[in-house]
Amino acid sequence: MNSKLVLVIAIIIVAAVAFVVLGTPELESGLHPEGSTQLSPVEVRSYEGKDLSSINDFHENSIRGPQHINEVDYRLTVTGLTYKTDVYSYGEVLAKYPHYTKVVTLHCVEGWDATILWKGVLVRDLIRKAGPDPRANTVVFTAHDGYTTSFPLEYLMNRDIIMAYNMNNVTLPAERGYPFELVAEDKWGYKWVKWIEKIELTSDPTYRGYWEQRGYSNSGDLDKSYSA
Repeated sequence: MNSKLVLVIAIIIVAAVAFVVLGTPELESGLHPEGSTQLSPVEVRSYEGKDLSSINDFHENSIRGPQHINEVDYRLTVTGLTYKTDVYSYGEVLAKYPHYTKVVTLHCVEGWDATILWKGVLVRDLIRKAGPDPRANTVVFTAHDGYTTSFPLEYLMNRDIIMAYNMNNVTLPAERGYPFELVAEDKWGYKWVKWIEKIELTSDPTYRGYWEQRGYSNSGDLDKSYSA
């Protein structure tokens, strides 16, 4: 057998071994070859050594029950005392803004809590894009079911407050506020508004939301009583 033939055979063997070890280019790049099925994401229960609650460890206590929102029809509006009104589809929010993850515990006034790995966009990025008017000092969130709550503008601008679309590596279920829930860290659970449809800047620091009108603290600070 001449040396050229031996070299050709050797190249073929090396290429075959590389194909088996490294896989096809489609699989290596994360693409799905024709005919394959993408599996659903699996909920994570620990993150960086910290145990997480399950996405099922929440009590249903919304004012009108879980809201089932069609992604195609959904729109998020950022308006009020802003230089312009921005209207986004669900996909536009995810595509136009950086995504962040953070482990935050929700504490409910009913006495239970849940520690979750949240993923979403920063509320301050949305507000900055709309351009807050200098008169604005308060931000009102309105949900699909009519629920409202408010925060000082500085709370949202000076902290990494996430509007989450994902929890424990899975998309928010309808029960948890799909498409977006506010991760209002250091606030009681009634401030964690779900099914967010509108973010409105105002100059009224006395605005009181759904539960605040019914005797709950307007600040909702965890280190204080939730009763006004």
